[in-house]
Amino acid sequence: MAFHSVVPNAVGRLGSLLETFLPWLGLAVPLLLVLALLRRSAVALVALLLPVAVWGNLFGRMALAQEDRGAHDIMAVQHNVSDENSDPEGTASALIEAAPDVVALEELTPSALSVYESVLGADYPHHVVEGTVGLWSKYPLSDVRPVDIKPKDIPEGWNRGLRTTARTPQGDIAVYVAHLPSVRIRWNGLSSGWRDESAGLLGDAIAAEELDKVILLGDLNSTVDDRGLDPVTERMDSTGRSFAFSWPATLPVSRIDHVMTRSMTVTDIRTLPATGSDHLPIAAGIRFEP
Repeated sequence: MAFHSVVPNAVGRLGSLLETFLPWLGLAVPLLLVLALLRRSAVALVALLLPVAVWGNLFGRMALAQEDRGAHDIMAVQHNVSDENSDPEGTASALIEAAPDVVALEELTPSALSVYESVLGADYPHHVVEGTVGLWSKYPLSDVRPVDIKPKDIPEGWNRGLRTTARTPQGDIAVYVAHLPSVRIRWNGLSSGWRDESAGLLGDAIAAEELDKVILLGDLNSTVDDRGLDPVTERMDSTGRSFAFSWPATLPVSRIDHVMTRSMTVTDIRTLPATGSDHLPIAAGIRFEP
C-alpha cells in the first residue's frame, strides 16, 4: 500500500491493476488480526499497527467522510447511463431528483437520446451532444467543440469527448465531458493501453484550456489512484474525499466516474440511487473558490 507507485507497469500493467483496487488491500488487516489472535502472538498484533497506520493515512479520511452537503455554487451529476439501459426515461427522472445544475451523460444511443432530451429538456434547456457523450445545463452553453481523445488504433467515428463554455452568473466555466476507453483484466494482467493513451490526450486538452475555471465530468475507466490517469489528475482536483464507489452498480468496488475541477473546489461527492445502468450516478457540489 505504501509503495504501490514502485510496482512496475511494464509487464501486464500490474501497477495500475494494483492501484485500481488499492483501498481493498486493507482487507488483509482483519485476516491477519484473526491469525495473530489464533497464534496468541503479541508481536504479530503490534506488527499489525503498521498496515493499519498506512491504510489510515491513505484512506482514513475517505472512510470517515460524512455527506457534508455544505455551501456550493454548482451541483453537478455524472452518469454513464449504459447503452443497454432499458429505462432511459426513469434514469433521466432519477437524475433530476438530485437537483443538479449540470448533468453529464455517457453511452448515449440514438434511440435513447430523444428520451433524455425530452425528459431533461424542461429543467435543462441548454444541452450539447458529441458522439455518445452529452451535457445538459441550466446555464447557456457556447463554444461547443469535440475533444479528440481517440487512440490512434481505434477506427474513425469513435467520439467520446466534448468541451463547452457554461455561462454562469459567477463567470464562464469550461466544461469537459469524457468517456475514456474501457480496460479489461486478462490472464496476463490489465489491458489499459487505449485508456492510458486517451487519458494523455485528455490531459493535453485540459492543459491547453484558456479559461481558468474547468469542470471535468466523465467515466474515465480508472480510479484516482491509478497512475494511468496521471495526465488528468496532475492537472485537476481529483475529488478523492470519499470513496463513492460507482461501479459496478450491483456491488460497487471502485469509483471510475468522476467530477474534477481546476481553480474550483469540490465540496462533497456521493453516489445516487441505482438506475437502469451498470454504473451508479455520482453527484458533486462545487464551489467557485479554489
